[in-house]
Amino acid sequence: MSDSSILPPARLRPEAELARDALSTPVLSRAARLARWAGPATRVDAGGGLVDEQLPDAAAELGLSGEDAAADAGEAWRVAVDTGLVEVVDEEEGTVRAGDELSLLTAGSPQDVLSVWLGALETVLGDASVPDLGGLVDAIAGGEGSGELDLDALDWNPEAEAEFLDGVLGNLYLLTVGEDKAGDAPVPLPALAASVIVPDDMAEPSNDVLEQVSDAMMRLDDQFRMLEPVGLVEYQPVDEALMADADEEPAAQVDDTDVARYGLVRLTPLGLYGLRTRLLEAGFEAPAVGDLADKGADALLDGTAAYPPAAAHAETRHWLERRRPLEAARELLAAARGADEGAPLRRLRCQQALSLVGAAAEPALREVLDDAELGGLARVWLAEHGAADVPPPSEAMIFWLTIDTVAAQLAAEGNSEELRSLVEGLARQHSGFFDTAWRVGHPATADVLEAMGRLHPDKRIAKEARKAAFKARSQQGN
Repeated sequence: MSDSSILPPARLRPEAELARDALSTPVLSRAARLARWAGPATRVDAGGGLVDEQLPDAAAELGLSGEDAAADAGEAWRVAVDTGLVEVVDEEEGTVRAGDELSLLTAGSPQDVLSVWLGALETVLGDASVPDLGGLVDAIAGGEGSGELDLDALDWNPEAEAEFLDGVLGNLYLLTVGEDKAGDAPVPLPALAASVIVPDDMAEPSNDVLEQVSDAMMRLDDQFRMLEPVGLVEYQPVDEALMADADEEPAAQVDDTDVARYGLVRLTPLGLYGLRTRLLEAGFEAPAVGDLADKGADALLDGTAAYPPAAAHAETRHWLERRRPLEAARELLAAARGADEGAPLRRLRCQQALSLVGAAAEPALREVLDDAELGGLARVWLAEHGAADVPPPSEAMIFWLTIDTVAAQLAAEGNSEELRSLVEGLARQHSGFFDTAWRVGHPATADVLEAMGRLHPDKRIAKEARKAAFKARSQQGN
């Protein structure tokens, strides 16, 4: 995924709702609690972390117990420092005070709260890319007694590890925004790991690749366990029975076909917001539904051209809600004109948008009945809405609209089954279709006829389409 990619639009929750979610995450709520707990007697080390003797008190303040209590309290404190909830006053003395950001959690705007949460997310993502503490201790000890980190002994490349996690989260984002029902179904961990390991052109993964996928799953299992408390994901971990030694008896017999055993992950609405923000900062074009609501109709029709149907529908509704129906219809029709390559798809999106306007759009449609580019579209709309006294289209208008419709479908869906059915229906209903179609003065005539020749299963009809495409190109001088 390059940073020039245009991603499908995200359907975000309102910021006030996301801010409430952020405040309730264990990571941020613990950090805020420790920031309020800290006082004149609180001491930190040179790195800003709580000194060891204060970790038990911090853990008690958070209600934590068990062998991980001190580590969890230390992480919460580190988040508080990194996000500005706590500020180090004197590095030599190790004294601290409440940071300016702490008041934002109670008196700031939803955007202020989300800004603090994004800082917490960055801290946790950084931690998730670091090997376990035991591995770090071994790597330092392996540095020939120098006390320096031996990355070769650890077999850890910080940049590669961060890039791997970013790639996984990028694919999870695409899986979430790319479907009409965004994020409804959790993603199996093996599928997510395979999406960054298995080459696209590999039909059957080799044993070596499968082993890499298995290793990636185990890394991701640890990482998603860390990312769930910050509110990025909902995660069902890998069944521990799968990680038991081969000579050990599993704790329980579980169905091997149960995909949930191998881990399931889903982006939360807050996580979707967080990843989109990170993608935007990295230079990606990551739109959100509602981005086009204040822009012109030309931006709406062009901007929704590559949107999935449900996202395009939602974006168009946002746009229409801010305008009077008749004025919106006229603006849409004006933006739909053109002979450029994107014009057919603009007219298709215009037609879909007008279906949401309702009867109030009728005067605007009647105004373009004689328009060469919009007259056919207008007649279709008026007929579908039961309008009276609609003049019949000429044969030239029917053929022009047909070419325009197929061109729009090609741009929207490529060689889809739906388009194949449309092509077959056209050839079946009009026996002399290709004898007339090549003469249509539409810029996309030759391309449409070539596509029909490619898509039609009947070799004889496909040949007719290709011959007609050749005539069209000759007529256009191409």
